[in-house]
Amino acid sequence: METQELIAVTGATGQLGRLVVAELLKSRDPSRIVAAVRDPDKAKDLAAAGVAVRAADYDRPETLAEAFAGVGKLLLISSSEVGRRVAQHQAAIAAAKAAGVGLIVYTSVLRADVSPLGLAEEHRQTEAALAGSGVPHVLLRNGWYTENYSVSAPVAVQLGLFLGSAGEGLIASASRQDFAEAAAAVLTSGEPQAGRIYELAGDQAYTLADFAAAVAEISGNPVAYRDLPEQDYKAALLGFGLPEPVAGLIADSDVAASKGALFDDGRSLGRLIGRPTTPWRDTIAAALKG
Repeated sequence: METQELIAVTGATGQLGRLVVAELLKSRDPSRIVAAVRDPDKAKDLAAAGVAVRAADYDRPETLAEAFAGVGKLLLISSSEVGRRVAQHQAAIAAAKAAGVGLIVYTSVLRADVSPLGLAEEHRQTEAALAGSGVPHVLLRNGWYTENYSVSAPVAVQLGLFLGSAGEGLIASASRQDFAEAAAAVLTSGEPQAGRIYELAGDQAYTLADFAAAVAEISGNPVAYRDLPEQDYKAALLGFGLPEPVAGLIADSDVAASKGALFDDGRSLGRLIGRPTTPWRDTIAAALKG
């Protein structure tokens, strides 16, 4: 039998990375999967499952070269360190090129080329770096994770209030599991993927007022949505204890959502994973169950 090529996943111990590895394990020999992680101690369970765990720190390029050795396809999951991501991604791209990686699959953001999201700029620069690298690549332009909002559902129930700045903007989110399955599908596809751009979003869309109403209905408790100006929403988030950069990013993202940044009705995600995307109400219900 032909030996499967090595598939590497960066950030493999992160929330998305672990789900992608789990999907890959359904069709790939564990030894042909590389979990590229900053801290191998956090991947002991993956190593125990037979996955090849390699140290890969975006800030230590010398580790990246070793981590990507022999890899055929690389899933470059965008760094969580907003403001530092471009340099980190450039280091990973350079290491992948030097290692002879045949395909880089990058997790970007929905319509990154035109998105008003503040966080889109680093994705645009990374996409440009990929284009300039000469390495065949695929862009997974991921929309919003429903979990970005559902994580606040239990607190909203306690307060009877869900805050935001998205106005009447429609949000076509999907579960993190949906996006993980999409990444795995591209990585294991038998069809040529180089050059493809996938705009990925949920099948269903909602406003944050709809979201709050669903939280109320599912929990059986009154929950109202209060739309705030961007700076007021940011101040509220700071009051909840969020760091200033995070609060600013969340508030900016909501305002961008009011301008359509998180809506797409192309249904590419459902087609890619071969099923409807996870209903957003189901993700709320799961969050409320704890």
